[in-house]
Amino acid sequence: MAQAATMMTGTTVTRRIVGSAWPGNFSKFVAEVQEKNIQVVGMPTWSEADQTLAKALQKEIGAKVDGLKTKVDELRVPSPETEQGGSDDVGDISWNVPMVYLRYPANIPNTPGHSWIDAVAMATPIAHKGSTAGAKVQALTALDFLMSPELVKQAWDYFNTVQTKDMKYTPLIGPDDQPAIEFNKEKMDKFRPEMKKYYYDPTKYKTYLEQLGIQYPTVRK
Repeated sequence: MAQAATMMTGTTVTRRIVGSAWPGNFSKFVAEVQEKNIQVVGMPTWSEADQTLAKALQKEIGAKVDGLKTKVDELRVPSPETEQGGSDDVGDISWNVPMVYLRYPANIPNTPGHSWIDAVAMATPIAHKGSTAGAKVQALTALDFLMSPELVKQAWDYFNTVQTKDMKYTPLIGPDDQPAIEFNKEKMDKFRPEMKKYYYDPTKYKTYLEQLGIQYPTVRK
């Protein structure tokens, strides 16, 4: 619109797109294939220490104290009123190929996202067990599609006849738009040297908790 205005007024305009994202358009068909593998893998076997840490953190922040989940939730249609997806540029990918999200139990439930609280579990067996379970599901689902070409065909058929039947993808970023790689450069230059002091060294320690000298689980008495 701005370009059209300049054409009518004999002026010029410059612009720069620094980011864009289409909403997610995920495949019900692929999700159903993945769900079968989620049920096969199941939830990790949590130790008493895992549950102790989870419940202690939930209590500490005044959240519902129910610890780590032990049963897999059933696949369901998300409700726009009660469930929100994260902001993520995979939305653009989901309009070009059949794809899904996979949420796996690598964190403590009932904690606020993007906070130090949400990062507590990251160096613990909770994250390792949950990530391993998620990796197993991804591997099994990939094998399903690699070994069964009919599944690939069905996924593309659903994509073309249902997901993109009434709306087609048009990228908001053009071929000449460049990434804004200078964003946050000042902050990273400042904090990166401090972060490096805490990088995990697997040649010296069996776990990151051991490197930090933290007894697991450490909770308030």
